Amino acid sequence: MPNIEDFLTKQEEQEIVEAIRIAEKETSGEIRVHIEQKCNMDIFEHALEVFHYLKMDNTKEQNGVLIYVAVDNKTFVIYGDKGINDIVGSDFWNSTRDKIASQFKNSNFKQGLIDGITEAGSVLAQHFPWKHGDQNELDNSISKG
Repeated sequence: MPNIEDFLTKQEEQEIVEAIRIAEKETSGEIRVHIEQKCNMDIFEHALEVFHYLKMDNTKEQNGVLIYVAVDNKTFVIYGDKGINDIVGSDFWNSTRDKIASQFKNSNFKQGLIDGITEAGSVLAQHFPWKHGDQNELDNSISKG
């Protein structure tokens, strides 16, 4: 896998941020992407730490979604906050996971993230539709560790 600096170009990062902005137009949910070179612990536990570090657990409806990518580990985690998990089934994130995984297998990292963001936004909109007065509670930029 490439170095974290080479994982996505600046243009690709801008396209991903734009995909987040578009996805969030239909939902009060908040989507973030975090990329790290390597994870040296349980990937799910670390994604949870990043979720809290990014203050994604501070959304009004507890409906934040983190897509965490560990480049060297060749893996990713989709972590949804309590408000989402309290009302959806255990297979809720499978469609998002599958969209990302199918592109990542072919080294199409940008498209995998965009497809995952689009899918997450679509399924979030079903349970957390955008309402007049909703505000963007979290930064849409890609964070890196």
